[in-house]
Amino acid sequence: MSKFKPLVALLDYQAGNIKSVENALKYSGSDVIVTSDPDVIDQSNAIVFPGQGSCVPSMANIKSKGLDLSIKQSIASGKPFLGVCLGLQLLLETSEEGDTECLGIVEGKVKRFQEGLKIPHMGWNEALVTLDHPVFSGIPEKNFFYFVHSYYALPTDTKLISSVTEYGIEFCSSIAYDNVIAVQFHPEKSGDIGLKLYKNFVNFIGF
Repeated sequence: MSKFKPLVALLDYQAGNIKSVENALKYSGSDVIVTSDPDVIDQSNAIVFPGQGSCVPSMANIKSKGLDLSIKQSIASGKPFLGVCLGLQLLLETSEEGDTECLGIVEGKVKRFQEGLKIPHMGWNEALVTLDHPVFSGIPEKNFFYFVHSYYALPTDTKLISSVTEYGIEFCSSIAYDNVIAVQFHPEKSGDIGLKLYKNFVNFIGF
């Protein structure tokens, strides 16, 4: 009997190069379709919501393609969902970047790092895992991941926070609840430990 190979919809909304995410998912054992088509997303087994750059044009692109409704419906249906970098921030209600209204799936806001820090926060930094979740299976409690961002997510419900990182303040570097996982760092740029996280997500799809 052949092993289940999930189809992952990798969302394309013109927010950065997603080829490295696609390659990491394929390496981790999934089929991948890069898409902005809600019908294709509906037929997939899971969603990966990547992105880097500015929240303002990203939300405009998401809404123009009808991806906002597709994302909300998929998450509500229980479909496994992984957000990466901007894909974490856009799940919240609002962002200080342009006073932007985001997707509002997670209560809370996106804040800019304080003055005096080098912005963007870029490079390797430690994430401390604070929540037991299958996506962190086999990943040490403390590990280094690669970050590139000027804003950070501040969820209202701190019980959703699955890892924290220090940069001037202690900030939320990932959230996890039910079928949703979202990380501020870039697993696809984080070497073997990042690939391990993608493999864990692919395995999570088959639960």
